[in-house]
Amino acid sequence: MSEKKPVKRRTRRSQGSGTLSEVAQAAQVSEMTVSRVLRRKDKVADKTRDHVLKVIQDLGYVPNRLAGALASSSSNQLAVIIPSLRNIVFPEVLSGITDRLDEAGYQAVIGISDYNQEREASLIEAMMSWRPAGIIVTNTRHSEQATKVLRVTKSPVVEMMDLTGSPIDMCVGLDHHKAGREMARHLVAKGYRNIGYLGCDLIKDAAAGKRYAGFCDALRDAGLCIATSLTVDEPSGVGLGRHHMSALLAKVPQGQKLDAVYFSNDAVAVGAQMYCMAEDIRTPEDLALAGFSGLEIGQAMPIPLTTIRSKRYHVGWLSADYVVRRLRGEDPPRVTDAGFELIEGATA
Repeated sequence: MSEKKPVKRRTRRSQGSGTLSEVAQAAQVSEMTVSRVLRRKDKVADKTRDHVLKVIQDLGYVPNRLAGALASSSSNQLAVIIPSLRNIVFPEVLSGITDRLDEAGYQAVIGISDYNQEREASLIEAMMSWRPAGIIVTNTRHSEQATKVLRVTKSPVVEMMDLTGSPIDMCVGLDHHKAGREMARHLVAKGYRNIGYLGCDLIKDAAAGKRYAGFCDALRDAGLCIATSLTVDEPSGVGLGRHHMSALLAKVPQGQKLDAVYFSNDAVAVGAQMYCMAEDIRTPEDLALAGFSGLEIGQAMPIPLTTIRSKRYHVGWLSADYVVRRLRGEDPPRVTDAGFELIEGATA
């Protein structure tokens, strides 16, 4: 059996995202022709224009909007793309990012993807056209085009909040599948058997989807399964839990009763807890509740929430720190597991 070749470690990147001459060479046309296509000039045949645009897309090339005098200047801006500001998790992440960038003399330019991969791809292309010093994106799942652009840029790239063994460049986050398993084991150990699930769209929010998968896997190991589930395509916040908890309970087959509910995050869990308080459903005597995030609001409730705390500020700070370190010629880790912490609380 032949020995495996060692994986070559990625070295420091310099700024850039390919060149116009590389596009011209791949398309077998002149640089002037590529320039005319990019500037939407008329004197280019439709067939040639389509061919050049196809090559640009295949290469993941992003035109440099700072061409000329500004192109030689070193940018002090970092592109940061997060899925939402309505999810109160991300302001804490941004606090970690901006605190570290302020220390190092950099600024964050922030884009919101709304959990939409195509919107994320458009934001990435728009931001990379200004040649930022680095880019920080949320999670590790992106569209094909976004992945192409991120792979060819020579600026440092950090994927945060999730983990993968093969990041585009670097990643800082936690194992969401493992976090889901941890909560399921905790509830089973407490004696809960009929467990429901309420949360956001599991495809749009890939991290929530991984937690749900891990939760179900752990239940399966215990000979159990999710009794009733409801996912809703709307912002993952307090309102989702407050307004849809009744619909989840209505889905329970007649003659059966849930004894616990797992939620996509703490905000949804807190909304559900408010519903239970309004409907005189005692927690945890009548129904146990469990979330994810470790938000302050969950621990400030009359009955502190059983949850898992993610290290949001730390993840943001480390993500920015790794970009800064790479720009200084250092070689930070490719994959960093920031971990999580089970908070037993009192709702389960």
